[in-house]
Amino acid sequence: MLTTFSRTRRTALVALLLSLAPLAAHADALDTIAKNGTLRVAVPEDYPPFGSVGADMKPQGYDVDMAALLAKSMNVKLELVPVNSANRIPYLTTNKVDLVISSLGKTPEREKVLDFSTAYAPYFQGVFGPADIKVTSPADLTGKTVGATRGALEEIALSQMAPNATIKRFEDNNATISAFLSGQVQLIAAGNIVAAAILSKNPPRRPEAKFIIKDSPCFVGMNKNEPRLMSKVDDTIAQAKKDGTLNTMSKKWFNQPLPATL
Repeated sequence: MLTTFSRTRRTALVALLLSLAPLAAHADALDTIAKNGTLRVAVPEDYPPFGSVGADMKPQGYDVDMAALLAKSMNVKLELVPVNSANRIPYLTTNKVDLVISSLGKTPEREKVLDFSTAYAPYFQGVFGPADIKVTSPADLTGKTVGATRGALEEIALSQMAPNATIKRFEDNNATISAFLSGQVQLIAAGNIVAAAILSKNPPRRPEAKFIIKDSPCFVGMNKNEPRLMSKVDDTIAQAKKDGTLNTMSKKWFNQPLPATL
């Protein structure tokens, strides 16, 4: 028969084990990455200069370089996982990747399901179009057709800002750009980097900025409640800003220095 003291000790032990169970069930992401020896990163493959496939059929771009920088800082191998705007967050929340580095903007809705690092790249979304189309605000889009990539921040925001615009949604950025260049849509809702990439090709329909939808720098996305992984990512970004690595990357991929305000 258990004495009162024995029962008390057993009750205390059970309570302690129950309190530790959630900690045991939740594996620390940074430890898991180190144990596996691999950092799995979701990157874009259709969104130059953030991410695309080069002539050698290898991924290239600002986000790809950022992923490589983080893998190096963790002393692990890098596994790149191609994603698009619609599936990049589900890949993270279903543990197909450890991080999302895919020109990811921060929104209240996204903050409910993932955490964000400090900003690592400049970015703003806007509406762009030829000079002969007079648009200066969302109200001017009434009766106009605008191409946008489904699930992208600019597509979500523009749907709310311009309910009378005709928004044609495409599944990836290449399709959105092609629709603009071929005249399927009059205007394009996209990031400033996308517009710059179109301009570099010098097409007949040269896009100029009509108005800014949102100034939205890019952040590294990770699953919630991973403070050690967050600290490692933020420290790496801070060091890359300090030693000029991010500025070099910005000049390489965006043809402009990193903004001092980032």
